[in-house]
Amino acid sequence: MIDFKLGKTASDEELVKLTLKDQGNFIYLVDRYKGKLLSYIRRLTNINNDDAEDILQDVFIKVYLNLNGFDSALKFSSWIYRITHNQVISNHRKLKARPEGYMTNLEDSSARKLASDIDIVAGADWGIMKSNIAKVLGKLDQKYREVLVLKFLEEKSYQEISDIIKKPSGTVASTINKAKREFKKELNRQKISLL
Repeated sequence: MIDFKLGKTASDEELVKLTLKDQGNFIYLVDRYKGKLLSYIRRLTNINNDDAEDILQDVFIKVYLNLNGFDSALKFSSWIYRITHNQVISNHRKLKARPEGYMTNLEDSSARKLASDIDIVAGADWGIMKSNIAKVLGKLDQKYREVLVLKFLEEKSYQEISDIIKKPSGTVASTINKAKREFKKELNRQKISLL
């Protein structure tokens, strides 16, 4: 019998321990992360929803098979995002096509945060702003798009991003700054008006 209260109240680490004792508890981790990870996959790639769900399924298989190896010194969310990150890269290599950032579910708060931090906010129409931010992100190099997505759309801390992409925090900060500059350059190259 599924205890939905347990799935909502237990921490990720508690759910990992419970899943290691009873594999039926894995459903709580799947339920907690499926929407977030599917959105993350779609934000990094230009694949359709069915293909994104296939990647997500592969992610959950890998998580399940490697749950014993989860390092409790990390946040579980960083660990599962890292597996997702690796699966997206693996899928990209299989397809041999450059992901072009197919942004879906770009929320107003995410668009505003990114636009504000990059200093492109004026009296913008937010529908146009969101569409144009998605286009610009789609044109960025993968390493820049990924850190912007993790920082501003997934709202991960520098340490979490460091854990996910396996780079030191200082490198993460530097890459985010470079990514913001590249975002502005691409915005100018595309001559996209956000106003």
